[in-house]
Amino acid sequence: MEHRTAPGLFDIIPNDPKESWHNSHLWNFVEATVRSVMKNYGFQEIRTPIFERTELFEKGTGKESDIVTKEMYTFKDKGNRSITLRPEGTPPVLRAFIERKLQSQAPIHKLFYIGPMFRYERPQAGRYRQHHQFGAEAIGNASPEQDAEIIDMLCTIFSKLGLTNLTLHLNSLGNENCRSAFHEALCRFLEPQADKLSADSQRRLKTNPLRILDSKEEQDRKIIVQAPMILDFLDKESHEHFEGVKKRLDSLGIAYEVDPLLVRGLDYYNKTVFEITSGELGAQNSVGGGGRYDGLMKQLGGPDLPTMGFACGLERVIQTLIKQEVPYPESPKPTVFMIGLGDKAYDRCFSLLHDLRQEGVSAQMDFTGKKLSKVMQYAHNLGARYTMVIGDTELEQEAVDVKEMESGESQKIQLEEVIRFFKRKELREEPLHEMIHVLMENIVNLLGGLPGGGTEGVLQFLQNLVLGSQKRDYSQNGEPEDEDND
Repeated sequence: MEHRTAPGLFDIIPNDPKESWHNSHLWNFVEATVRSVMKNYGFQEIRTPIFERTELFEKGTGKESDIVTKEMYTFKDKGNRSITLRPEGTPPVLRAFIERKLQSQAPIHKLFYIGPMFRYERPQAGRYRQHHQFGAEAIGNASPEQDAEIIDMLCTIFSKLGLTNLTLHLNSLGNENCRSAFHEALCRFLEPQADKLSADSQRRLKTNPLRILDSKEEQDRKIIVQAPMILDFLDKESHEHFEGVKKRLDSLGIAYEVDPLLVRGLDYYNKTVFEITSGELGAQNSVGGGGRYDGLMKQLGGPDLPTMGFACGLERVIQTLIKQEVPYPESPKPTVFMIGLGDKAYDRCFSLLHDLRQEGVSAQMDFTGKKLSKVMQYAHNLGARYTMVIGDTELEQEAVDVKEMESGESQKIQLEEVIRFFKRKELREEPLHEMIHVLMENIVNLLGGLPGGGTEGVLQFLQNLVLGSQKRDYSQNGEPEDEDND
């Protein structure tokens, strides 16, 4: 029997020649960027179990949401409890916050998560039954500035990753009073046309009419464009909040499009909602989004604290990186590969291997004892920058020839100097792209920025220059992208 992954699943492996977005070093790069930006914005990581009691999602995500009605992986455990693999991150984070009484530690909490989620969806591009998300929750602050900070943070993550051609969509769903008035007006508009709606929208008309605005069905879209708009129903408080969010985004130079049809796919949103889309992903074009969900904490049995957050699919982000040919670090490769010829030389290599690694040098060694030509080919396939062959002669002379694989040139190094030699190589060569990026950011900050959005263009140019051996040439792209699209 051949064992294969179940439908809608995939493996993340070191090198997949068919699907490069499965390559683990690319995932590591994106996750490291996310963690770095989250740290700069003061967000701390939270990790919750991958399954929870089913009622958490029924109450938190919404009984009438597509996730709960169609997509959850739910089962009975041996204690006859209804258990669900988490389909999203927000309810588990709030459950942990309430259960651990985190509100007693501080008035404001900024949390982020990275991990797998599970939804029984029809497998298609950008949608998988086990997918991965990173997200953030800002708890305890109801100000427009908090909304703008969350949006700015996600835009910064995408900017640091090098993504372009992105559009920020923005809307406000108002507070409960606004939505109640809008709900009535929307139903009055849609009910006479119910027979023209899709089957899903006819069901939603009875359960959650706002979700009809989110429909992608062409027959629904033709009707929706004539429908009342939520922005016309905002009360003074909701209107001022939305204007405050836009004001802060304007002050940061973050471009957006107000989209009155944007409601997001979850029932708990209120006031600010946003979504960032990519021009490279086709129908499933959202790469991330979120909004405010004041009241959800109380609904789950906790204190009545305002909350704002977002979630973002790692798969779509990585696929967009590849489609846009964004430069990213290559897979890790050993700095040196060592070969020991004879028992004494083998023992010396093995000890040296340990010592190099303890000093932070990426090193590997041949354990197979195969012919030298085959071992050298293996070192080449690994991408080793240098090789060392140590035999009886090298032990007698206490010196070894270090061969640079790319040029074929060799230089003799005393064995006692090997560790110092490769430590210098690691410091000088390995983090070069990171050093240049940080250096240029500091220079630009000192100069007060460049006109016309040139800062990111300069950074992108240098990044392409350093990593360009496997990526696109900046000269093919003309002038830097307009930062308004971020």
